Amino acid sequence: MSLTTTKLALGLLFSLTALNAQAALTSYYAVGNIPVVYSSVSNVTWTQDANLFKTMYDADNSLISQIASVTPSYNDPADGSQTIEAGHFSISSGRMTWWGGLAFTDYLNSINYGGSSQWRLPSAGANPQLGFNQTGSELGQLFYSELGGTAFNSIPNTPTFNNEQSYAYWLATEYPPDPYNAWLFLTYNGGQDDFNKSSKNYAWAVSPGQVPAIPIPGALWLMGSGLIGLLSLRMRIRY
Repeated sequence: MSLTTTKLALGLLFSLTALNAQAALTSYYAVGNIPVVYSSVSNVTWTQDANLFKTMYDADNSLISQIASVTPSYNDPADGSQTIEAGHFSISSGRMTWWGGLAFTDYLNSINYGGSSQWRLPSAGANPQLGFNQTGSELGQLFYSELGGTAFNSIPNTPTFNNEQSYAYWLATEYPPDPYNAWLFLTYNGGQDDFNKSSKNYAWAVSPGQVPAIPIPGALWLMGSGLIGLLSLRMRIRY
């Protein structure tokens, strides 16, 4: 086993140990060395990269065609058939239409990203409302209850996530009073609102439950457990 793999596995071991401390948000590596963040409050797993589409596109410029091959079109009862193509995405910012967001999460499922095939846009909750302090939505819960965000202020810049955008993120829920709109969460001020599905906003994928972590070989579990035991003994002796 390489030194890099050993370090990665040991890092995962310590991150999983931290999970037992019942932290609200726990960062770790899922299958395929994919960095994710588990929320024990909402019982969902977020991609650690809050602008994942941009990161993936920069690494592979054929991403949009790959997305379109999985979801060629989306039949919207209000807006009609939407062909998934380059016009639904902004490659400079990473923003996309609501249909583009749905297609992007479909693509993540098709490649079993991080070992999950249940990626989706965050839910707006059972009874979404306009305004601030709306913790009924999954992104509102993350913003206010887990990241410590406050109304009229931008999303906190924490080491838990990467590439958080102070803008607006799509939610999976359509807006019943106006079928041309869908709910979104405003990370620049903590508000929740609705907007036209054809506008371009960010998409932050979430998967229900906890996405499985990278399996760690038994030998490394034993070695890691031994190191933790030695550290604990040393601390008891010192104090």
